[in-house]
Amino acid sequence: METWASGPGLAADHKREYAEDLSAEEIVLQAAQGDNKAGATLAHHASRLARGLAGVINIIDPEVIVLGGGLSQLGYLYRVLPELIAPHVFADQAQVDIRSPKWGDASGARGAARLWNN
Repeated sequence: METWASGPGLAADHKREYAEDLSAEEIVLQAAQGDNKAGATLAHHASRLARGLAGVINIIDPEVIVLGGGLSQLGYLYRVLPELIAPHVFADQAQVDIRSPKWGDASGARGAARLWNN
């Protein structure tokens, strides 16, 4: 999923579709300013992420999913993902709580540092 749902994946997707070499941050900024191409790229990203997460849900049936990485700071993901995931989950209702990382972008590094002491 990293290939498609990460910041570099988002930027590569935008470049493939629109031949514009923008960073994920620039795409998010342009989408917020009403750019239709950047908005479409973000919508495509959310759709891919939803399908990937649905696969995880179908296999391990988690109660909570915590998103990580820089794109986990995109508030709109937490609003749109439940609706986008639902059609792909093999259950009558997808009951998964999707959360942002408590420590932001540093969550992965904090977890790795904690493991170092074990």
